[in-house]
Amino acid sequence: MSTNERRGAYSSHQQLLGAARRYPEIWRLLAGLALVSVVVVTLNAILFAIVASLGSSGSAVTFLNGSSPTALLIVLSSFIFVTIGVALGARLFQHRSLASVLGEQSIAIWQFWRVVRALLLLGAVIFILPPYDLGAPLVANLALTKWLLLLPLSAVAVLIQTSAEEILFRGYMQQGLAARFRSPLIWMGLPSILFAAGHYSPATVGDNAVLIAIWALTFGLLTADLTARAGTLGPAIALHFFNNIAALLVISFPDNLGGLALFHLPYEASDAEALRPWLLVDFALMIVGWLTARLVLRR
Repeated sequence: MSTNERRGAYSSHQQLLGAARRYPEIWRLLAGLALVSVVVVTLNAILFAIVASLGSSGSAVTFLNGSSPTALLIVLSSFIFVTIGVALGARLFQHRSLASVLGEQSIAIWQFWRVVRALLLLGAVIFILPPYDLGAPLVANLALTKWLLLLPLSAVAVLIQTSAEEILFRGYMQQGLAARFRSPLIWMGLPSILFAAGHYSPATVGDNAVLIAIWALTFGLLTADLTARAGTLGPAIALHFFNNIAALLVISFPDNLGGLALFHLPYEASDAEALRPWLLVDFALMIVGWLTARLVLRR
């Protein structure tokens, strides 16, 4: 894609940058990100202290791993601290509202639901296709009745978590950089690199840590592209929401963030060899989901 073609495709992004461009100084963005860090660390420390005071050190570890439904609901919901931090940083240093980070609310909501519906249809089609041989059968985790009863709360918790990450990376950071720099290599690339760094966890996923970081980098670039095309965070949140619904509520790991899943994989997150085929499938599904969202936005 040429520079002119890219600018045309990303014309909606210019409207999203209006509030950020009034105060485009990089020090404002950096100060805001520092405030986000302080807010998140402080509120999470308070939350963890409360959890630790209510049980043993073992229960605190279970809480952090999201090994039970209650623990994972709390962990996912705690991402609201990120959104609070962004709201404070945007207000104090750029004199803008959280709503301006999201984009025009009516359009964002409309785009979100259109993309979610399309992705749910995609998921249904994939579900009925012949299964791939990816090793041992899945292990049942929650009874279907309990899973369905928890589903409304689980979906809201996942929405809080995914919205917070998109608000921070594809919203606050991307807009702050794009208000100062014209090159997509900067305003798309830097937030995506930081997003990938946040997903680099060799202690949890072993030898697949680099592959998962590359996956996260690609996901960051694709959602940045959706945001620039749509002019709101709605489609990016929708794609992230759909991805994490599948990864946290349908099929998850038994040892890491698996408390709300209907099924568990038959191995732990650190089993690099067994996990690698799933990563390849997940990477392909991410690309198909992004293309689906782009088709929806073009209508």
